[in-house]
Amino acid sequence: MNDWPEAWSDDNRNRYGRGSGSAQPEGARAMRQVRRPASGAYGGSGPSAPPYGGRVPQQPNYVDGQGYGGGYNDGPAADGHDGYNTGQVYGGGPGGPGDPGEYRPRPNWRRRIKWTAITLVTALVVTSVATYFWADGKLHRDVDLSTVIDRPSAGDGTNYLIVGSDSRAGLSSDQKKKLHTGSAEGKRTDSMMILHVGDSGDTLISLPRDSNVTIPSYKGSTSGKTYPATGRQTKLNAAYAEDGPTLLVRTVEANMGLHIDHYVEIGFAGFANIVDAVGGVTINIDKGFKDKYSGADFKSGEQTLNGEQALAFVRTRHAFATSDLQRTKNQQKFLSALAHQVATPSTVLNPFKLYPTMGAGLDSLTVDKDMSLWDLASMFWAMKGVSGGDGTSMNMPISGSTGGNLVWDKAKVKTLVNELNNDQKVTVSGD
Repeated sequence: MNDWPEAWSDDNRNRYGRGSGSAQPEGARAMRQVRRPASGAYGGSGPSAPPYGGRVPQQPNYVDGQGYGGGYNDGPAADGHDGYNTGQVYGGGPGGPGDPGEYRPRPNWRRRIKWTAITLVTALVVTSVATYFWADGKLHRDVDLSTVIDRPSAGDGTNYLIVGSDSRAGLSSDQKKKLHTGSAEGKRTDSMMILHVGDSGDTLISLPRDSNVTIPSYKGSTSGKTYPATGRQTKLNAAYAEDGPTLLVRTVEANMGLHIDHYVEIGFAGFANIVDAVGGVTINIDKGFKDKYSGADFKSGEQTLNGEQALAFVRTRHAFATSDLQRTKNQQKFLSALAHQVATPSTVLNPFKLYPTMGAGLDSLTVDKDMSLWDLASMFWAMKGVSGGDGTSMNMPISGSTGGNLVWDKAKVKTLVNELNNDQKVTVSGD
């Protein structure tokens, strides 16, 4: 039986089937939607082909020698599927190239980057705000400078009075013995410095504890009673021992004529804890020295001091011919090195070191009631700048001594104060 549609002659068949005499097409090549020729096409005389829209007879399927398992026309393939219409001509199916379930949209990297940045910025802001309030709550604002009377006018820039006291508060008997602090009652000052922060450069001035000063009239910090001036002269650290920070500020202002804006104090334990928290401070000691009173025992050269060693270094004075003057120089040198160490990336970028350092420092500081964290940070960075050579570090100018007390050079002090008040570069030098 001839499977070719009516009106297709052998000539037509031969033209499209390579002239084979077989009843089945010769090749495995099927033509897509082959149209039946109209009546008489190619010379045929059979009946007219059905309209184009009518059903086209199914084309042969070449499965197992009979076809490819799916024709190119619209009829069903031998396996019941529609060839190209189902995407299975080349073995397509679920999961194949034509499967809509396989579509994956391209990642929107701009959107991802934007939200990652927003998340990081938000986390940074929240952490910064939380850290600020945590740190601010640790400051001991116990000094009320508003009770200081007869104060000189404030000049340009900011003046900090920085005091290192010999307070043994919080130290056990073993710690006192280890740190060679002794067990004396009350508080005294082992170090006093003025830090001027201004546009013309920062200046750090050490005030020797043995400086000869006149105690002015003052208002008692606890009694509120005003004590008149009697012209009494004594060592500067005696003013602190007599009535604490407010009398010390009053005495410095009266004898210098310089307005003090902020007060900062740290005790023995706090100082040692800060040094230990930062992992020690590296410093170069020009000449080795020993001191049985402070426990100092240092060789010359660069070395890293822990808290105990650092405290001995800044307290030693009996080992030096110039006593307190050399001690103030060592104190400036060490504080500058400490500020530099705290500001290194290994501390600032390491929360496991930064927060213990901040905690140790803030817990041990006593400041005035108007001191903010920004003021404290300004003081810290100024000290770091002085250590880096961006400022001036000096002792108070001394003209001589009387009864073992060091006498300030009045002319140089007047020039120094004038330059600080006008925020000018300091030209005066000290011993």
